[in-house]
Amino acid sequence: MSLFGFCEWLANTPWSIALHESRWAYSIIESVHVLSLCLFLGMAVMLDLRLLGVTMRRTAVSEVVGQLLPWTAAGFVLMVISGMLLFSAIPVRTFQNIFFRVKMVLLVSAGLNVWVFHSTVYRKVAEWDLHPVHQEEPGWRQPCLWRYGLALSLRDE
Repeated sequence: MSLFGFCEWLANTPWSIALHESRWAYSIIESVHVLSLCLFLGMAVMLDLRLLGVTMRRTAVSEVVGQLLPWTAAGFVLMVISGMLLFSAIPVRTFQNIFFRVKMVLLVSAGLNVWVFHSTVYRKVAEWDLHPVHQEEPGWRQPCLWRYGLALSLRDE
């Protein structure tokens, strides 16, 4: 079965039809999606600004990450769940939207960036606490990927 075939099947399920035709459900899920997106991006931007040395310079990177990461993860989980629900409500139209496809590629790229950051660069966070340095590379790359993904998500509505 192709991806488009899966989207057509999903669009004809009772769950998808009910969600799409509901008076309140779609709007509530979309609101949760936008609010969780704000939570996630807000925490990610705060961390990136700390990595760049723009803000919270007197606070250790490990402390900032320790306080922001649980909120970032919560925002990400809510954003993904609500995004999947929104997709399931109108899968064919969403799948055919070029902005949605590009957004998915950028989100996967941003996710890979996070994975690379945590599996390589972040392992040296204890050294950053002892000898502060600017971590420009991960600090600049991440906001660019999220910013373009956010811009495209506004276009695919």
